Amino acid sequence: MLQVAGGGLVVGTGAVGAWQWLAPDAQRGRRSGEFTARPAKAAVSESFVHIMAHADDSLYFMNPELEQSIRSGAPAVTVCLTGGESDGRNALSHSPGYAKLPEQRPEFVRARINGLREATAHMATGDWLSPWTVEKTTLLPGFEVELQTLKAAPQVQLVFMELVEARVMRAPRKESLRGLWLGAAPVLTTLVPAGSPVERTFQYSRQQVIDSLTAVLERYQPTVVRTLDPNPTHLPKQPQYAGTPPVLEGISRHDHQDHTASAHFAQAALAQYWGRKHTRPTAVDSYVGYEVALLPNSLDAATTAHKIEILDIYGWADGRDCGDPAGCGDRKVGNRSKDTRWSDNLRHRATGTQRWVQPLPDGRLAAFAILDGRVQCWTEARTGSGIWSKPVPAGGSMLEGQVQALRHADGTLQLFSVRTVLPAPGTAHRREVVTAAQDGRMPGGAPAFGPWQSLGSPEEEPERSMEVGYPVAVADKDGTVHVFVKNWSGGVSRRSGPGGRDWTEWEELGTATEQPVRVEDGLDAVLDGKGRLHVVAADTKTVHHWVSAGPGAPLEPTGPTRLPAATGPLTLAALSGGGVRLAMRQPATARVVIADRPADHGGWRVTSQGESVGGYGRVALAQAGNTTVLAARDGKGLMRLSAGAGRPGPWQDGGVPHRGTAGLAQDAKGRPVVVVLGMDGQLSSARGRGTGASAFTDWIAHDGSVHSDLQTS
Repeated sequence: MLQVAGGGLVVGTGAVGAWQWLAPDAQRGRRSGEFTARPAKAAVSESFVHIMAHADDSLYFMNPELEQSIRSGAPAVTVCLTGGESDGRNALSHSPGYAKLPEQRPEFVRARINGLREATAHMATGDWLSPWTVEKTTLLPGFEVELQTLKAAPQVQLVFMELVEARVMRAPRKESLRGLWLGAAPVLTTLVPAGSPVERTFQYSRQQVIDSLTAVLERYQPTVVRTLDPNPTHLPKQPQYAGTPPVLEGISRHDHQDHTASAHFAQAALAQYWGRKHTRPTAVDSYVGYEVALLPNSLDAATTAHKIEILDIYGWADGRDCGDPAGCGDRKVGNRSKDTRWSDNLRHRATGTQRWVQPLPDGRLAAFAILDGRVQCWTEARTGSGIWSKPVPAGGSMLEGQVQALRHADGTLQLFSVRTVLPAPGTAHRREVVTAAQDGRMPGGAPAFGPWQSLGSPEEEPERSMEVGYPVAVADKDGTVHVFVKNWSGGVSRRSGPGGRDWTEWEELGTATEQPVRVEDGLDAVLDGKGRLHVVAADTKTVHHWVSAGPGAPLEPTGPTRLPAATGPLTLAALSGGGVRLAMRQPATARVVIADRPADHGGWRVTSQGESVGGYGRVALAQAGNTTVLAARDGKGLMRLSAGAGRPGPWQDGGVPHRGTAGLAQDAKGRPVVVVLGMDGQLSSARGRGTGASAFTDWIAHDGSVHSDLQTS
């Protein structure tokens, strides 16, 4: 199984036009008998880089999106920062005889590597024993890493840096990724796995880890980068660790310290990469880690079962022989994935928004998304055409996850997002809400924006600000803009400003009882037909609702909504006459649930459910007269559409791969338009034409071509 080649260097080609990095030209200078990658078979416009801490992180927290990318045929590269060596005992902790097992860390690291590549081979080819080529390569001069390439699908690669792991979940340890990130340790050493072509250890400084990840980004030019969660939620009761050096003190969170530190290193590498010349813009998705065990399961039974099948391969659950005496998988995972709550969830830290598409005064639509950490703007070439311009920059830096576009009464736009400020001498690591207001038009009519302004955070302490959620903005009838975010304690905070300027201080919304709320991120807000402001947010058991009595009135909690649990993000739409409609997903089934609150202040009630198509994440919802429009991800990762008279209609067959939440807007003729951002950073859109099974046009690519690869349910 271990077909080790010589110490050849995989030479990056700079701006890869996908597969270019696999072409024979990239292998010049190799000695006879060294590994030669297969030549390109096709050109693709997307590629994926996954950055994680341990060998099973992507399988637990990024699947099913990981598998969908691997099976797409696009380059899919996974970088594992640590060996995950633990105590070197490849067995379930505390199992009979466990304490007598020898500590064999190099062998256990190799067993985990074998498990990951077997699971990856299964996802790519259906054959867990599909062979790999194993070699050493160089990301930085003087440093070697292990590179594995799947022979049957050479666009699939694994990179192992083998830094030592923290070996404890939260207790401070200098010799760890977190210790290196915070400066508690000047260098972090590697651990050589059994049978590795890398024959010696290396010591990495903080900057050398960042430079190594930057080299990966420069080599593969990804359109999508996936990381673990840089901002996990804090533990309600903080553990105390005696003798902790001041530099390692901090908030303990619902995740492994290696997960969080790996995400911070990824952010720093992305910032460095974006500051250099590169060909293709990059989108970033971050995935909630161990915290998902506390949240309602977001995946349906079929998706969960398939995810567990892949994890069982990684965990060597059946004990089959792969031919390596070091071991064929991670028996600390074993066959336990069916019993852990990590398996039935996929959660993006950024919950998305549907309000990133807005009409311009001339009737064309403008769309906004974050690529390379800054906002890009697309505009329709002609009203109703569905043909989009090339994106133009709308500013910002180190923006995350989502951008919301708010339309003022005069037709001008204002953007809202979250920015990460990376640590530097004299600068604390923190997150802050930011906004930019339109101050003109560019040639061609695209909106132009002024400088981005910081709205700060409801949390003044920098470390607490890292947990502040993503902003939701809505304009009152008098033009006052209200911005809402989840705060550190799990409540909802608001800041307001007339016309989106001259902002008040942050204030927390009240609760119906003396008990505080503990909501998940993914809240929403809308103004109803009577000028009342509504805000909703979900905790793990129900939905919370705040409403104003009328224009300009304060927001008050309504008391128990008696709505069931949701899997996180909620979406509101105003109904004619003053009521509001809510779309959410049901735990365990992923089914879309619709609930209504009529205008007469009646209570909430569930009114309908959509057909089950799987999927997860926020559902886009619009109410166009009596037509209810839904756009949601299905179990195959495709965007599916529905339009029905007064309630959800059937899901239209066919869909397109995408990332994030669909944007929903109305065109100049009042027709609903659904816009998605593809994995290649390009837009596609579909336009409503009625209700029922053919309620929408075919998906139109940004250049006006019709998607020919629609997949049906």
